[in-house]
Amino acid sequence: MRRFSADYLAHTRRGLWEDRDALDPLRLGTRQWILDVGCGTGALTRVLRAESEATVVGLDADRRLLAEVEPPTVLGDATRLPVADRTVDLVVCQALLVNLPDPTAAIEEFARVSSDLVAVIEPDNAAVEVESTVAAEGSLSRQARAAYVAGVDTDVTLGPAVAELFEAVGLDAMETTRHEHRKTIAPPYDDDALVGAARKASAERLEAQRDTLLAGGMDLAAYDDFREEWRDMGRAVVDQMQSGEYERTETVPFYVTVGRV
Repeated sequence: MRRFSADYLAHTRRGLWEDRDALDPLRLGTRQWILDVGCGTGALTRVLRAESEATVVGLDADRRLLAEVEPPTVLGDATRLPVADRTVDLVVCQALLVNLPDPTAAIEEFARVSSDLVAVIEPDNAAVEVESTVAAEGSLSRQARAAYVAGVDTDVTLGPAVAELFEAVGLDAMETTRHEHRKTIAPPYDDDALVGAARKASAERLEAQRDTLLAGGMDLAAYDDFREEWRDMGRAVVDQMQSGEYERTETVPFYVTVGRV
């Protein structure tokens, strides 16, 4: 399973549930016990608690992340849940299965511990779209994403296919709702935007993904050339920020799939 820092989770989840209509099929107002599996730092856990009167338990395998979530919490593995059969009436996860080598094993566990519903919220990372005032940013982002999707060792495009996994383990897939997470950068720029621009100019995140990009089809020479193009793009981002002209919108499609036990 791939792991992430608290800062990364905070950055990628910020603003995800400003619009909560896609959560309507979870019938949160009728729930009594909810288990949020792979809760990380509790971004979705807090939403579930705000939208229901249920007892919402956050579960994660990373003790450091779990320490940032208000109790009740449980330390545990999504594929071996330390929870008795039919203990909760809703099991939910967010951007978890795309990081697991065997997502079906987790869904089987979700079905075991739920007495009613299972809800899975997963992205399709191949369908992310970037619009930017820096002309090169959109095309370079698409190239990096294609190599990343091809090289990563889990299915990061899983979102729209979850219903098939539900049916494979005997869950009745009730409905799937597309929910778009739009992240916008525009003046005035906050600290996260400024740090992100500096990281583009240094190709810091690209360097962190080097092995995955190579596994996805880039050879070393192509990677080196691409890194230089990425740095040039990053410097253009910094220049536009300094003049207050830079704007960027990234749209990540999430799919909320709900099934009944």
